[in-house]
Order: sequence, then structure tokens, then C-alpha cells
Amino acid sequence: MPIPFIMPKMDMDQENVTIIEWMKKEGDQIQKGEPVILIETDKITSEVEAPATGQLVGLLYQENDVAPVTKVVAYILKEGESEADLPKVAKSEEHIHDKETQPNKDEPPEKGNASNLEAGAFSGDLANIKSRVKTPATPLARRIARAEAVNIDHIKGSGPRGRVQAADVRAFLEKDSKEIIKSGRTSLSGKTIDVSIMRQRIAERLTESYQTIPHIYQTVEVDMSLFEDNRRILNENAEKENQPKISLTACLVKTIAICLKHHPYLNASLDGEKISFWNEINIGIATALENGLIVPVIHNADQLTILETNRHMKALTARAQAGKLEHHDIQNGTFTISNMGMYGIHSFTSIINPPQSAILSVGAIKRRPVVVDDEDSINVRSIMMLTLAADHRIVDGAVAANFLLELVNKLENSELLSI
Repeated sequence: MPIPFIMPKMDMDQENVTIIEWMKKEGDQIQKGEPVILIETDKITSEVEAPATGQLVGLLYQENDVAPVTKVVAYILKEGESEADLPKVAKSEEHIHDKETQPNKDEPPEKGNASNLEAGAFSGDLANIKSRVKTPATPLARRIARAEAVNIDHIKGSGPRGRVQAADVRAFLEKDSKEIIKSGRTSLSGKTIDVSIMRQRIAERLTESYQTIPHIYQTVEVDMSLFEDNRRILNENAEKENQPKISLTACLVKTIAICLKHHPYLNASLDGEKISFWNEINIGIATALENGLIVPVIHNADQLTILETNRHMKALTARAQAGKLEHHDIQNGTFTISNMGMYGIHSFTSIINPPQSAILSVGAIKRRPVVVDDEDSINVRSIMMLTLAADHRIVDGAVAANFLLELVNKLENSELLSI
């Protein structure tokens, strides 16, 4: 009996994926665990591996098709089997799918049908339609281009056979943005653009979080003077050894991870009428992209050194900005950090990323005068604001306050940096 190749489900609430590329073609021999399909979700691009060894046949979906998760997308023939052994329903589905997805060559695509035409190509002019179809591009690249009101035909692709990748569109937008700033013009003034799928997903999740989770907020000041002095010494040593500089966020990840071991309610989720405490401490880092926000995760952060954390963070950030994050890179986060200090933001609040119970907002380190109690004087110190948002169904105010108290103490005494 042929083995069904089932499209895996990447997220609990995910229903569909877009097939970017079949890395193996109809009739190819494939090995179990070998990457076969390149897919795209509303968050990431990822590879789907073969569930078994054999011959790939009966592809029910083609490149750029939207395929449902947990459904059969192809079959794998074992040795001695042929296509005659395929289930009858598979052959029927393949015939129906081909009939539905292939346009009638004798008729132009229906006007206004977004499934047949690229956005903006809704005239009945067949020559115009054909000219638009000539530009190969990944679905993510097309989404970004549509959201930013950019003609993808004007972008040179760097992918296989000149295919326009998401990175190509972002590079084009970055170049265009610099020209806009230089010339003083505004490219989106008076325009209406489509909301990208990623932006729609962000809107849905954050709206649900804000409406269903009772947030409590607590803000503290942290004297980062000693911390910054010690981090400066660490980075001077790292530079001598030709190592990358250690970021503030990497240090925060490690410090927070240690604190979460002592405050399990901040590393928990509400599951119906039960509170589930995570076995792992996985810190998500909110990362801004040109077309939205994504949260890559540092897994088992409490078990990593600061140097290891720093390397993981830099690698994840690079993959996120290049659109090359894989599913495991964003999976099973238990706590999130949102750092906007690089933008000069002094203090802000964040919305909890469900099903987590808390998120920490990190502001910029500012030099300002403060009263130093034990010296009975006013000194200029490096001050940072932290705001914790917690799910009040799980976390009481005192529990959140105790977590912040330990975090502030560790940061101000620069404990981890002295190890």
C-alpha cells in the first residue's frame, strides 16, 4: 500500500500552508528524512521532510498552491509498487485539483478573481496578464510587494531561475526608503495597501490576547551602571579574541532565565481550568521585520552561557531578517522579551504573547541624576526602565513583584557578568 505524504501542522491554529517549491519532482526517489517540500506559513518558510523512503508520485498540489495541513499532498511508492496501487480517491482528487487550479486556455481568467491574477492585474488584457505571470516569485515575496504597493516586475530576483525572494523585495524597499528620505518624498501618501497575511495574523493574536487576558503591569527602574561597566570589560576582551560583542538583550535573556527558575508562575500557561508549568525555559525575542513582527526563541536559555546565548541570538536574528527561520526557531516559547531601547524608547508596555503568562518590555539605558541613598548624594547613573505585563489569571501582583525584585537585584549587582 503506498504511503501517504501528509502535510504536517506547524501551529495549533494553522489550517493551510503555501507550497513554495517541490524540492523533489514527480517520480523521484526520496529518502526518509530528506527535505522534499519548501513551504511557507504566515510566519516562516520551512522544509518538510519525507516520512518514508520510496518513489514520490501523485502530487496533489503544485508550486504556489495553498495546501491544507494534516491532509495528503502526495504518495510514496515502496519497492514493487506502481501508480496503479494508488487509492482511487487519490486519483480522483488529483484530477479534480488539476481541473480546478488550471485555467481554461480558451477563456481569460475571470475579472477580479484574485486566485487567478496577481493583485493589480484585473484588466481583461491577456497580454498584460501574461507579462505579469512571467516574473517568478515566492508567495512571501509577492505578499510583501502587495502590502508595500511595489510592482514585483521591477525587482531583480536572486533565487533559482531568477525567482524573486522575500529578501529581494526587502532590499528593494530599503533602497527605496533611503531614496525617499534623501528626496523628502513620501511613497505611501494617499495610497491604500493590502494588509499582509503576517500583519493579519499579528492583529488576530494580539486582539485576542488583549481582549481575553487580564493584563497587569508593573514598572521598575534599574541602575545599570555596574552592569554596563562589566559588560564593557567583557566586550573589550571579546574584541581581543575576535569574538562578537555581547548584546544587552543576550545578557537579559540569561539573567531572566535564571530568575524564572525561582518564579515558575511567570513560566506557565493557563490550560482550561489548570495551570501548566513548563519543563523548559525558552525565551522569545520580539524581532521587528519590514512587514511585521516575529518571535524567535532561545531554547533552554537557563542552560546556556552568556556567550552561547549571544551566538544563538545573532544567528536567529540574521535568519529572521533573511526570512529563513525554521519552525523549531519560533516554537515553544515560554516567556518573551521586547527590547525597544535601540530606538530610544524610555518606557512602554507590551501585549502578552499567548499562551505565555508574561512579557517584559525593555527601555533604553539613559544617563540621568539619581539620589544614591547610602551616599546621601545625587549622582549621574545609567538607568533602565523595565515593565512586566503578566496574566492576572495566573500571576498575582506580589508574585510578579518578587520576580522583578530578583531581576533588578541581579542586574544591579551584575552577578552573571562577573562569572
